[in-house]
Amino acid sequence: MKSIPENQIIRADSIEFMRSMPEESVDMVFADPPYNLQLAGELYRPNNSRVAGVDDAWDQFDDFDAYDRLTRDWLAAARRVLKPNGTLWVIGSYHNIFRVGTALQNIGFWILNDVVWVKSNPMPNFKGRRFTNAHETLIWCAKSQKSKYTFNYEAMKALNDDLQMRSDWTLPLCTGEERIKGADGKKAHPTQKPESLLYRTIVAATDPGDLILDPFSGSGTTSAVAKKLGRRYIGIDQDAGYVKLARKRLAEIPEASDAEAIQHTRPKRKEPRVPFGTLVENGLLAPGTMLTSPCRRHTAKVRADGTIISADHKGSIHQVGAAVQGAPSCNGWTYWQVASDARKAVPLDVLRQKFRTEAAL
Repeated sequence: MKSIPENQIIRADSIEFMRSMPEESVDMVFADPPYNLQLAGELYRPNNSRVAGVDDAWDQFDDFDAYDRLTRDWLAAARRVLKPNGTLWVIGSYHNIFRVGTALQNIGFWILNDVVWVKSNPMPNFKGRRFTNAHETLIWCAKSQKSKYTFNYEAMKALNDDLQMRSDWTLPLCTGEERIKGADGKKAHPTQKPESLLYRTIVAATDPGDLILDPFSGSGTTSAVAKKLGRRYIGIDQDAGYVKLARKRLAEIPEASDAEAIQHTRPKRKEPRVPFGTLVENGLLAPGTMLTSPCRRHTAKVRADGTIISADHKGSIHQVGAAVQGAPSCNGWTYWQVASDARKAVPLDVLRQKFRTEAAL
C-alpha cells in the first residue's frame, strides 16, 4: 500500500489490511473486538420479550484457542502500524478482556491504565442468577515501556471540573437519538458504544490532526468522534452492512473547521517559549512600565531590552524578583504584576498567555 487511506471506512479483513499499511503510521488504535460471549440459548425479559443480544457470526468462535489466535494476530498487526509513541485502547467485558490483556503484554505492549466504564443505565440481570453486569473494562497501553506517549492530563482535569480524572468513568449506554436504527426500527448494531466514551479516550491520548485507527469499526463511533474533534481516522470492518452504515454516518458529520475550538488545554512545558522581552518588543508592555509585587512592597521598572530595575537590583524578571525577596529563585511571570486596562493588577503571565493566543490565531 503506497499511501494510507485516511478519513475512510474500509471494508476489509482488518488483520490483512493492517499488515498492508505502512509501519509506524498510526497515532492511536481504538479496538472494540468481538467479545466471544458464547451465549447459550435465548434470553427473555420478565414480560417474555426477547433480549436482542449479540448472536452474530463475527462473535462466534469454536473455542478459546481460536479466539486467542485472532487476538494475537490483530494485536500484532496493530502494534506494527502504531508509531513508537502511539497508544492502544481496547475494550471488553469479563468474557474476553483478561485474555486480551495477557496477549497484549506477551506481545510487548506496556499497560498504562485499566479504566472501568461504569454504565449508569445497565441492562438488568433478568434471570437473577448473577450480579447485574454494569461495567466494561478498557485497557490503555503504550507500544513499549520506553514510549513517550501522549496524555493530555490538563484536558482530562478540565473535563472533570478541575479534578484529576479517575480511572472509573460513569457514562450511560448508547440510547435515544444517538442509537442508530435500521429500516425495521431496531438497533442497527448490537454493541454501539456511546460517543462520550470515545470522546474521552481521544481527547486524553491524541492531538488534533493525529491519525486514529479502529480495526473493528462497526457502526463507526470511533471515526465519527475523531472527525468531530479534528483527528484523521481509518475504520475497518468486514461486514458490508456495517460499512455502509458507518459511511452514511460519517458523511453527515461536518468537518471540524474551527481550529481553536478543537484544541485542548496543554501543559505549560509544551507551550511556546515567550521571553519577557518579546512582550516589550510587541507593545504589550512599554519601557518605563512599573511592576509591583503581590504585597505591594516592591516595585520595578521595565527597560527597553527586556530587563527590569528596582531600587537596588537590575536583571531579568526572575533575578530581580528573587533579589527583592532575598530568595534563592523566583518565577517572575507569576510574581510581578502590572496594572491592566481596568487598573486591576494582573500577573505578567496573563500578558504572556495573551501573546501566545494572539500569535496562534
